[in-house]
Formats: sequence, structure tokens, C-alpha cells
Amino acid sequence: MLEKISDFAKDFIEKTKYKDILIVSHFDADGVTSAAILGRALKKLDLRFSFNIVKGLELEFIASLPEDKIILLADLASGSLHHLSKLSNPIFIIDHHEIKLEDYSRIPENIKVLNPHLFNAELMSGACLTYLFSRELIKKDSFSANLALIGMVGDLMEKNIGPLVNTILREADLTIKKGFLLYPSTRPLNKALEYCSNPYICGVTGNSAGALNLLREAQIPSSPTGYKSLIELNEEEMQRLVTSIALRMPNHEHMKEFIGNLFLIKFFNKLEDARELSALINACSRMNESNIALLLCLGNENARKQAEAIYIRYKQSLIEALNHVHNNPKIEGKQYVIMNAQDKIQDTIIGTVASIISMSALYEEGKVIITMAYNKDKIKVSSRICGRDKISNCPNLKEIMDSIIENLGSGESGGHKMAAGCIISKDKEEAFIDLIRKKLEMEIIKI
Repeated sequence: MLEKISDFAKDFIEKTKYKDILIVSHFDADGVTSAAILGRALKKLDLRFSFNIVKGLELEFIASLPEDKIILLADLASGSLHHLSKLSNPIFIIDHHEIKLEDYSRIPENIKVLNPHLFNAELMSGACLTYLFSRELIKKDSFSANLALIGMVGDLMEKNIGPLVNTILREADLTIKKGFLLYPSTRPLNKALEYCSNPYICGVTGNSAGALNLLREAQIPSSPTGYKSLIELNEEEMQRLVTSIALRMPNHEHMKEFIGNLFLIKFFNKLEDARELSALINACSRMNESNIALLLCLGNENARKQAEAIYIRYKQSLIEALNHVHNNPKIEGKQYVIMNAQDKIQDTIIGTVASIISMSALYEEGKVIITMAYNKDKIKVSSRICGRDKISNCPNLKEIMDSIIENLGSGESGGHKMAAGCIISKDKEEAFIDLIRKKLEMEIIKI
């Protein structure tokens, strides 16, 4: 894989001499951190570049791409090769999403693709792949390595770390602490517990007195300045906290999903939880403030303050969206649930809603969650498999979405086996629902 990355980097350097470059990246944490990593590398090489952070590669956007610039795409485009092949300017794609080999075999010489799926290589987040590319351009950069880890955590890929990602861990300004994955881990424990929603802790979530009782039971001392944060606990205190939380969980087996590594990186001259930073980035983009997310990743301290204010608004929108889903009718099958929010939930947060529901205890492991929301004359569809760990005998959501788009004759799809999505026109709404129901019922019979 490293040899492929090196060849890709050499080709990029050769093609970009004296040319303007347009960086196009996805708007989630993995995509925005990828864009920032590329920006840092190109700036050090003294190359001219600009950014465009997008929700996805729609046909209208592809048609609008400038013909006089090098196009550098990050964390997207593997599902749009047949459309990009109509362009004549040099195009470089750095992406980790599943890719159709038949599409790849037909692309012209002007398009170069760096994707682990093409080489049966170690799977990793888009930001980690982008960092390995940037390292070929400018060598080691600990700040960019930190960004790669934020992207990795934001894309929920921190549980399966291979040798290449391990090299990034070693080059980052990083501290790893094992414990309960309580968010936010840098805030006082009593407040973090009170506002904890994933997992929901009986008698503690939403209950300030309950949070204090749990901390007293776990023998976590307070000081005149308040309680410690999660990352400040020693090993013994962490164990006592985990035990006290486990006693309040209805399913102790579910508890193990929330034990893992806290990735603490140096950011703004202090240790920050990579999950918190990824949450801030996602919040900005979901609230249509991707420019603030990008500035945050480039180290702008003022952007950090703006991002925190946006995050508060985002959480409010998310709570309203979850309440809407909970209180309104759904289309339910034996092994799937379709939640069509129409214009009641923003299309930018419908994927997050799907993710939260899939990781909750509302539905059994393996159930397919489909969420839908309008965006002008389009519909954003997100699909997830319930359960945080990989499930072997579940349908491949990426293949299902690709198949439906093919049947509909229009639209764009992309993603992974466990999490995929598509964009369709609004006039295909009923046809899509009919197709996805039939497809999922057939998949369940096969399983």
C-alpha cells in the first residue's frame, strides 16, 4: 500500500506544477480533517489551492467543476467515477469508501484513484489515508497526524487499527487512556454524566442528583473547584466508575461497547479528546458552517469558540429531530425500520439521527435503520445496521443502495457495508420506499 501511495504522490507532484488545485472534500469530520491535512501539505509545498467542502458529489456539482484546475477529491468520489470520467482535467481521488472494480477499470488516464479497496489493503479512515499521502509530500507532521486521528474517531474506525494506522499513532502528539467512553471526557464528571445520552444511564442521565450519587458511590472525590474530568481519573478511579455505571445498565453485555481507548491529542496547546473535536467539526458542517469546521482544523482559536456555540444549536436540533422520529409513524418490517422525516428534519443531520438510533438499545442488533429527509427537490437517505460491532450475517447496505439507484435509473449512492446512503429526486420517493422494502425483505430471507 505504501508503494501505491508513493506512486500516487509522485504522479500528483508531476501533474500539479504551476497549476491551481481545487480540494473538494466531504463535510463530515473525516472529510474536513482530510481537507485540512491536504491544505497544510500544499501550503508547505507553496502550491496554489482552494477548498470546497460538500455534502456529496451531485451531478450538477460535477458539471460545475473548473476545467482549468487540478481536482483533488478527499473522502468521496469512489461512487461517482462514471460521472467524473466525463471531465478532461487531471483528477486525483483519495477515498476509503467501497468502490466498484468495473467502474474503476473503465476510468480514463486523467483520473488517479488511491483507495485501499483496490489493493486489498488495510482499511482506514479517509483522513488517515490522506495523512499517509501528505507524508509522501512533506514528510512527518504531528499536527496533521492529530487531524488524521480526529477523522478516524469521527468515522468510528478506532476499534480496528492496523500497522499503517499505528504508524500515524506514533507520529501524532498523542496520549491514549483506556476507560469508559463518556463524552465529553474533558469536562467535570458530574456534568458529563448528567448530559450523557449514549449510553443512557438509568437514574443518572438528565438527573444532576443521580450523577452526584453515582460519583459518591464510586468514591470519586470532589475538590473546592469541582469534580475531575474523565481523562484526569487514575486507573483505580476509572475502574470504580465503570463498576458503578455497569450496575445501572439494564444489560451488562451492552456495557463492553462503551469501554475503549480515549485518544487525547495536543490541540490548541492542551490535551483534547479527539471525539470532542470530531463532534465540534460534525456539528459545524451539519449546521451548514463547514467553513468554521475547516478553520478549526487549521488551528484557528476563534473558530473553536464559534464551533462550541454552533454545537449547542446543533444539539438542540438533534434533540428535536430524535423527538420527531420517536413520536411519528414508521414503516416497520421484520428486520428493518424506515423513518421518513420529509421536511421535518434537516437533511444534514438525518444521517446522525440514523447513527444514534442504530447505536441505542431501541432496536435489536442487526436491524436495518433507514432514515429519509428532504433537501429542496432531493431526498437524502441514510442507512445503518444496529449494533456497534461488526455483524457477519447482515445485509450489505452499500450494495443495496447501489442496486436501488440502478433500478431507479437516477441518483447517487455511497458508503460501507454497515453504513450507506444515497440521494434521490423527490419524485422517486414512493418508488424508493417500495424498492427498499422489497430488497430488505429479500436480503433477510437469504440470511
